[in-house]
Amino acid sequence: MRNRYYYRNQVDQGRIQVNVSVLDVGRPADAAVVRITPRNGENIVEEMMTDTSGQTPITELPAPPLEFSQVPGSPMPYSEYDVYVTMEGYKPVRVEGTQILPDALAIQNVNLEPVEAPPAGPENIPIQPHTLYGIFPPKIPESEVKPLPDSSGFVVLPQPVVPEFVVVHLGVPTDSSARNVWVTFQDYIKNVASCEIYSTWPEETIKANVLAILSFTMNRIYTEWYRGRGFDFTITNSTAFDQAFNYGRNIFDNISMIVDDLFTTYITRPGIRQPLLTQYCDGTRVQCPGWLTQWGSKYLGDQGYDSISILRNFYGQDVFLMAAERVSGVPVSYPGAILQLGSTGPAVRTIQEQLNAISNNYPAINKMRVDGEFGEQTRTAVETFQGIFNLPRSGIVDFATWYKISAIYVAVTRMAEL
Repeated sequence: MRNRYYYRNQVDQGRIQVNVSVLDVGRPADAAVVRITPRNGENIVEEMMTDTSGQTPITELPAPPLEFSQVPGSPMPYSEYDVYVTMEGYKPVRVEGTQILPDALAIQNVNLEPVEAPPAGPENIPIQPHTLYGIFPPKIPESEVKPLPDSSGFVVLPQPVVPEFVVVHLGVPTDSSARNVWVTFQDYIKNVASCEIYSTWPEETIKANVLAILSFTMNRIYTEWYRGRGFDFTITNSTAFDQAFNYGRNIFDNISMIVDDLFTTYITRPGIRQPLLTQYCDGTRVQCPGWLTQWGSKYLGDQGYDSISILRNFYGQDVFLMAAERVSGVPVSYPGAILQLGSTGPAVRTIQEQLNAISNNYPAINKMRVDGEFGEQTRTAVETFQGIFNLPRSGIVDFATWYKISAIYVAVTRMAEL
């Protein structure tokens, strides 16, 4: 009852934005109705409608005190809300338990599916407790470096490649009844990080944990760990075998931006070519010598350690960062330099063509002349795009913006083919 007491008396505020798409992120749901209620409650605290980009306004909601997420063993540090989304011609969706942390922006993505007849009831998406608050099985230890099959086997690439999608098995590896879901690589990492750490922690701590999550995932991908054993998925959502992943859960804005900046980066050691299987634990309820501890990384971040120093504190002084040279599923790789007012050339033309295509589905983004010159129209389109897709509104095309534009361009062009 203590958590409910604090829930009624809390004074801190968190924020939420609901993004609604039809079938895929490439087709926003205009004029969907979004209702927010306290978890398992009936009183509507917010009712909103999505705009032409499928987004609700950013709305403040009560959240527990910030200090609850700063030390282990505290009362539940987030408040929980149900998000109910309806739109004529589509099956309603209810997300049960969206988590709101103080001083943080929660992004709840919802995907609607068309129906031929009125549905019997909404699709329910339950959000599990955060791993630092709920009880989850600890990771079964494994070697951080895996033997690689020869080139006649599954692994034939000399360097790690960031895939377009990750296939996540929603259960332990041997549970054949569990569902497999396809998730874009970046969305998978954002989901795991939002399950595993609190967005209220220091930025360098979040970066260190995101890098550990990235490296763990890249190891599973590069070594074809499960597919090489006859399974039809990339990774599981079991914390005993892999990392927490809660299909349909909300992510957090600052975690999302950090992942967009780092998603091609992984941790390795001298003399090996694979990403390390960077295992970790919470460090309070479970101890794991030689692995990163989440609460320990938080305390180091509080002391001013940067992300690589945090990682070396746990995994050893010889670890270093590498970047995958290729990202699958994008038409053109990042040119290596930012594009901004005054930039010219083929890379600018690529961005202009892609943004014009995206604007067919997201009309808030202005059309522009495709001339290879980065002028005011291009800057405005980039800035609007960044605002829609939770990137810093800089008006320049950096690494994160380039790949986000590429991903949305691929999504809208796929939708156009359906």
